[in-house]
Amino acid sequence: MSALTAKGIVRSEWHKLWTLRSTWITLLTASALVIAVGITMGSTYDGDDAEIDTVVFTLFGTQLSQICLAVLGILITAGEYSTGLIRASLAAVPSRLPVLWSKAGLFTAVAFTVCFVTNVVTFLVAQIWLAGTDKELSLTDSGVLGALATSAAALTLLSLVALGLGALFRSVPGAIGAFVGAVLILPEILTMMPVSAVDTAVKYFPAQAASALGSVTRVENTIAPGTALVTLVLWSAAVIATASVLLKRRDV
Repeated sequence: MSALTAKGIVRSEWHKLWTLRSTWITLLTASALVIAVGITMGSTYDGDDAEIDTVVFTLFGTQLSQICLAVLGILITAGEYSTGLIRASLAAVPSRLPVLWSKAGLFTAVAFTVCFVTNVVTFLVAQIWLAGTDKELSLTDSGVLGALATSAAALTLLSLVALGLGALFRSVPGAIGAFVGAVLILPEILTMMPVSAVDTAVKYFPAQAASALGSVTRVENTIAPGTALVTLVLWSAAVIATASVLLKRRDV
């Protein structure tokens, strides 16, 4: 046990992450969806959606890739329970928490990098068709790189919430159901209530906070981008912290 180091734990989790076919499949699918939708939006643009922010318009595919990334986050944690590998992982690291934190840290770095690179590529490719239209922009224009980066951050943090749910539920179907139900569907149901306080509170839910990011211009009826980013960080931190507490208390 004396040879156990943080570097060794991270290396082990890195190896497990990239030896899973699901990692490659979900990341490639997520990127392909964003790029494909971006090309479609750019090549078919006829001026009818002039009021939509250019970056938002280009990155419509992120709404689909979010599901892929959330599933990957859940597989990274809950997947080990379904295979039984978690017993070996926790036996090797009796303190337990470094295992979860290493998974979360590595996933955050990989997801953000993939999302940001995909966003930049999609934006540049879509501009091939959007050049000369009212949606023509370049990476050097004010706010564009920031919008691409915050879009990647929003996707990453939402997926980190999914990773935490995977650790909480220890079941892939259960965690997916919780993510879809609590993060994606519940807020939409709550907005139907004719109560202004509820409508205001819903803006601070994860998916709604994420919608405030990834845009060059301020998105109407959302919280400020800076507030949205902090909100998402707090949500993901809260879920991971809860999962950490339960990981220490549970038998496995």
